[in-house]
Amino acid sequence: MNGSWLVPIVAILGLAVITLITRAFFMIPERELPLPDWLRRGLKYAPLAALSGVIAPEIFMSGGSLIDTLADARLPAALCAGGYYFWRRRILGTIVVGMVVYLPLHIGLGW
Repeated sequence: MNGSWLVPIVAILGLAVITLITRAFFMIPERELPLPDWLRRGLKYAPLAALSGVIAPEIFMSGGSLIDTLADARLPAALCAGGYYFWRRRILGTIVVGMVVYLPLHIGLGW
């Protein structure tokens, strides 16, 4: 044994410690940490920005480049799902509508 097992163990333990510290950072102090108003307002938009950053590339990109055809099942599915959400404001229905449009186009028509 040449100690090659030591590097992954140290890496895993280090990542575990970093994760624990960053996740528990706001629970460690005895009192609530004061946040400036501009930061508090900005944090309201963080979940929406993160979700957009994950979903937008999945809708508009394929293989690392922008899609070059309108015959892509993701586009009509996203439009229908977005329309349903603005009409009814229901998350589960939005997912269902998107998948009901996406699956026949993708599997049935090969888009």
